[in-house]
Amino acid sequence: MSLKIGRVVDMMVAIAVLLAVLPVLALLCCATWLQDGANPIFVHRRIGLGGRSFPCLKIRTMVRDADARLRHLLETDPAAAAEWTRDQKLRCDPRITPFGAFLRKSSLDELPQLLNVIAGHMSLVGPRPIVQGEVARYGRYFRHYCLVRPGITGLWQVSGRNDTSYRRRVAIDTVYSRSKTVLGDLAIIGRTVPALMLSRGSY
Repeated sequence: MSLKIGRVVDMMVAIAVLLAVLPVLALLCCATWLQDGANPIFVHRRIGLGGRSFPCLKIRTMVRDADARLRHLLETDPAAAAEWTRDQKLRCDPRITPFGAFLRKSSLDELPQLLNVIAGHMSLVGPRPIVQGEVARYGRYFRHYCLVRPGITGLWQVSGRNDTSYRRRVAIDTVYSRSKTVLGDLAIIGRTVPALMLSRGSY
């Protein structure tokens, strides 16, 4: 029953927030398009409930040739390659545009994921959606990840986000999956606001 209640809450809140932020979303997409004339919405396959993949939506924060730049960097910079292997993230990522850096810092790039919530791919609260290449890093704990929908915000996001190790991220996602409740999700949403204002672990 709690899962059904959670889904209803997700739908109601996501629709209400999307309607409220539509003008902001439109402006952000226009600004992104004006940078280079490329599609302002980035679609990436992620892993969701039950291990099924889905098209995760974001406002594009990277340059048009992001994949080529990443390959070149990893081939020529051992330190960056080690950081990527360890965290699947780069603190100084040459692919990110100046406007994209602002979007990431403010988490505004994730606004289109409200559509993922409405479609049932995601929840307001849950683990951040991972790519296929990250499944191995979860090991035997991947089954816990698959038991819940990934979220726009979640326990990891309010617990340091990118400032935590990947191993701790897996542990946090596992704890969340095992103890998920509607009240717990509401508490995480409440903690998300100050986390966003302080931009903790956002890059």
